[in-house]
Amino acid sequence: MAFFKKKAPAPPPVSGKPEFIVAGLGNPGKQYEYSRHNTGFLCMDVLSNTYRCPVTRLRFHALTGLADVNGHICLFMKPQTFMNLSGNAVGEAAAFYKIPSEKVLVIYDDISLSTGRLRIREKGSAGGHNGIKSIIYQLNSDVFPRIKIGVGERADPDEDLKDHVLESFSKADLQTIRESCERAAEAVALIVDGKTQEAMNKYNG
Repeated sequence: MAFFKKKAPAPPPVSGKPEFIVAGLGNPGKQYEYSRHNTGFLCMDVLSNTYRCPVTRLRFHALTGLADVNGHICLFMKPQTFMNLSGNAVGEAAAFYKIPSEKVLVIYDDISLSTGRLRIREKGSAGGHNGIKSIIYQLNSDVFPRIKIGVGERADPDEDLKDHVLESFSKADLQTIRESCERAAEAVALIVDGKTQEAMNKYNG
């Protein structure tokens, strides 16, 4: 997936055991590339560009990359399991590296928020989001930070929810989402620094 026309420059070497997992949720496949449900993947593209970290290595049923975020080694992830099984990838990586749920940061779309609005939480229920439901099940905990990026409600309440979330963004909305992803990337840096409350105060709309 290419959210940018220009590729990020070659990254500096990052090695060692990751302290955090940062996972953006979505569905693999070109047909889903710019859909509302792929907002987490789009945010990972912004993070990849920001930290010059290609998220391309296939591990844990996900595309992954190691990034240094403010001195914290983070495993960036794009699960390739399709949305409803996102927890299979995230849970496997967390178990392998013995990363507690409190250090698993998940970024995903939220239809209850207007397009581009951010909502950061330290824990909580799935709120009807199947990807989060899967992660809660696999981690056996709902205590993990998350950044929700608004993609907007259905204009027609009779529209099938699946059709709504799998529909591609308009050009204008995609620009709004890109700007939101850039703000979310700034929030990620605060959260891995242990400043989740500050991120909430600064970015929650």
